[in-house]
Amino acid sequence: MNRQADLVDELKNISTEGQNPNTLDIDLLDSLGVVKKINTEDQKVAVIVGQLLPEIAQGVDLIVEAFACGGRLIYIGAGTSGRLGVLDSVECPPTFSVSSEQVIGILAGGAGAMYKAVEGAEDNRQLAIDDLKAVHLSSKDVLVGIAASGRTPYVLSAMAFAKEQGAAVIGISCSVNSSYGQNSDVDICAVVGAEVLTGSTRMKSGTAQKLILNMLSTASMIRSGKSYKNLMIDVNASNEKLYARAIRIVMQATECDFSTAEHALGQANNQTKLASLMVLTGLDLSQAKAALLANKGFLRKAIEQQGC
Repeated sequence: MNRQADLVDELKNISTEGQNPNTLDIDLLDSLGVVKKINTEDQKVAVIVGQLLPEIAQGVDLIVEAFACGGRLIYIGAGTSGRLGVLDSVECPPTFSVSSEQVIGILAGGAGAMYKAVEGAEDNRQLAIDDLKAVHLSSKDVLVGIAASGRTPYVLSAMAFAKEQGAAVIGISCSVNSSYGQNSDVDICAVVGAEVLTGSTRMKSGTAQKLILNMLSTASMIRSGKSYKNLMIDVNASNEKLYARAIRIVMQATECDFSTAEHALGQANNQTKLASLMVLTGLDLSQAKAALLANKGFLRKAIEQQGC
């Protein structure tokens, strides 16, 4: 049996590996013509993702439930797909003041694979299991397997192992694959079709995956009390820009002036949500902490409880 011949036949049935009839002449175009072609294809992605909102919402519900029970959101993937998962995971702590352990990104081949491809990592099924064991995957967690093709052995192995451990599994892919669907509790399949450059899944497929990951993490955080109105009320003021943003958020949330917001943040140890609650209700620090705890971190509920 010729493994390479079998793989070539397998790729024929993967939509992301198809040849796009709309870009057959792209090598003849000037720069403007090339980017127009790319932009035309990109515009299709958001529409396709929009058709998957019910499935994405199901995924959000699983993640919110996991967070409420002390579980984690774990992304896993290889290549571009894995890098997108890592990117989304590392943005959560500064944006929502969550622990770096609450949202984790695992990339086939390890941290070094962010910058340079690790040969064979995406085909290594045992490596996926070892990587999940290393982060102590449990039944409380939600695993999100990300693979444009829907066939990556590393990701499929991770999803199967997670199901065996009782964890909820969400699959994100861009090509229909029965094995992928069978290993998912929620199958989010954005069939974006052939890429501008054949097989370059960092393009439309990557864009679709990024949109879906944005929604999964952001919506889950919002539904876990990490926003007030549309403000990032739990932003971690870890540098000058974020500190300035925290002051502005307190000002926007409470309609107070700069000095009031800055003073409240100082009293609240730079915790934006606490500072906002103190300004809005007149509670002191200990009272505000107790009010947020009683309302599971939801600022709006804590404000309403005070009759404000």
